[in-house]
Amino acid sequence: QVQVVESGGGLVQPGGSLRLSCVASGNIFKIAAWGWHRQAPGKQRELVAHITPGSATNYADFAKGRFTISEDKAANTLFLQMNSLSPEDTAVYMCHLYYSESAYSVLKDYWGQGTQVTVSS
Repeated sequence: QVQVVESGGGLVQPGGSLRLSCVASGNIFKIAAWGWHRQAPGKQRELVAHITPGSATNYADFAKGRFTISEDKAANTLFLQMNSLSPEDTAVYMCHLYYSESAYSVLKDYWGQGTQVTVSS
């Protein structure tokens, strides 16, 4: 079984910064790829940024230049540094990963519960 715990969300003023963390634990042999998604009220879930199996990073257009995704592989932890936040960034931010339970098992995926980010003055 896998557990994913996101943290770091909260209330921040426009122009402020937050750093989100996602810690994955449990029956994980290897995390193949993972990333952050977000969902605002009344809107569809959208990709924010992700890290590919080759550790390349990809960002949604709205995140480029403001957000930075990074990982600590040894600690199975994913980060999202968010700067210059605006009210439009208000959403639940969720961690999503593709992982394997052994060297021979197929990839599975898992969604975290999410952490609320609210940008408001």
